[in-house]
Amino acid sequence: MSKTKYSDKAQDKVGEVMHEFKEGKLKSSSGKKVTSRNQAIAIGISEAREEGLKVPPKKKSK
Repeated sequence: MSKTKYSDKAQDKVGEVMHEFKEGKLKSSSGKKVTSRNQAIAIGISEAREEGLKVPPKKKSK
């Protein structure tokens, strides 16, 4: 089973977002505080994707 590949800069971006999450400063697009770890990771990946960093494409629904 192969592992999903993210660039080093994308990993750094997710790390920055997780740091904000752990400090309690991360907000979602609606302005509410993020309380879910999975949501924080999703925000980090989304921001990395917006910056054009190497992130695998979103999974397509069946």
